Amino acid sequence: MQRALKAGKLTVLMTTNNTTKIATPTQNADQFILEGGVPLRGIVDLKGAKNAVPKCMVAALLSRESSTLYNVPLIDDVSIASEMIAELGGHVEEPEPGTLIVHSPKLHAIEPGRLKEIAGRGRIPILFAGPLLHRTGEALVPELGGCKIGKRPVNFHLNILRQLGAVVTEVPKGYHITAPNGLTGARITLPYPSVGATEQALLAGVLADGITEIRNAAVEPEIIDLVTLLQKMGALITVDVNRAITIEGVTRLSAFEHIVIPDRIEAASWACAAASTDGEIFVRGARQLDMLTFLNTFQKVGGGFSVQNDGITFWRQRQLQSTVLETDVHPGFMTDWQQPFVVLLTQARGASIIHETVYEERFGFTDALVKMGAHIQLYTKCLGNNTRCRFNNHKNWHSAVIVGETPLKGSDIIIPDLRAGFSYVIAALTAKGKSRLSHISMIGRGYERFEEKLANLGANINNA
Repeated sequence: MQRALKAGKLTVLMTTNNTTKIATPTQNADQFILEGGVPLRGIVDLKGAKNAVPKCMVAALLSRESSTLYNVPLIDDVSIASEMIAELGGHVEEPEPGTLIVHSPKLHAIEPGRLKEIAGRGRIPILFAGPLLHRTGEALVPELGGCKIGKRPVNFHLNILRQLGAVVTEVPKGYHITAPNGLTGARITLPYPSVGATEQALLAGVLADGITEIRNAAVEPEIIDLVTLLQKMGALITVDVNRAITIEGVTRLSAFEHIVIPDRIEAASWACAAASTDGEIFVRGARQLDMLTFLNTFQKVGGGFSVQNDGITFWRQRQLQSTVLETDVHPGFMTDWQQPFVVLLTQARGASIIHETVYEERFGFTDALVKMGAHIQLYTKCLGNNTRCRFNNHKNWHSAVIVGETPLKGSDIIIPDLRAGFSYVIAALTAKGKSRLSHISMIGRGYERFEEKLANLGANINNA
């Protein structure tokens, strides 16, 4: 027997064996049509960050007690994390919209037969390794999936676990990881300040015996959010200067109540949508502190913003002007801000240059924009000042010149990944005529009630 708790579009299925499934709805048709040329005006409510919520759910497994998360969005990545927790013997409840309770009094390794079915659904499963090694002594995790935007090496994660004392064995469609002598603190130097690798070290190191030092760590707001959550559980973590994080291992962690930080990527995307369509959007929940670099760049090109106590209003305050920018790890210009910003720059006067230093295949989405009339030229050379760029002297198209202002025209577009999807929507809203966007379910991975938000802002949107 199952009992379904429905809140908005999220459904939690409680089964008699205490497993839980959270699922977002399936579109009747995986496409919609947008009529461009309409300024977006209104209010958008921001929920917890896609890049933070699933990691908080994983952290809950470090304790046998039940933990509560607030400000949770209704997105596919929450569903994936919930299904993984159910596979491991825990379950997730949604007592009210935006609130999740994670229960995991008993856990076990995932069944080998299920590994193939789960493999490739996202990047979250690899982060279950640390909690599972502490709780059960072993972890069977699938190979990684996620958006196709460049190499996102799993070896960073596996090397961290090995340094902490784990034994990693590759199996079909995944990895079998054991800790015969438990995990022990170690000095870890990351070759790149990877967010996922830093999260792995945090989740595995908090219950390890001794001290774990993470050098060249990521310090994104989502990382700090995870650190504060773990501290609530009883972890001893110090964030030092020069990207250094020190963890003093403890023997036990307790439950937490935590409000997830708002999604700064979605906030910036709505900002670009407001300026591109010459509209005005109040993003309720957006935080200035998390967006300092974006706000500076947004204002330089002609965007306007006003910070209120409960959010930020965005608009176009003057003719958009070209700029030069590089993506980088925090506190630099975030790579996930780059794609919607490219669309904004197609409406800016002059030649803009963007140098992508985080993901080497992030500019693949520009082909569709060129089809819509944008003037974008890609280069393998580093068109920037970052002498540490990992793609220097490689044959990756990681620099772009965008020449505007360019009128865009409606087109048929296939969405390849999450962030490109939102960017194509902005382009379609800016363009003249109708655009048909396919594979819109990709957008559901990271954006809650996306079509509903568009409609509330005045977008002319129809299911195809």
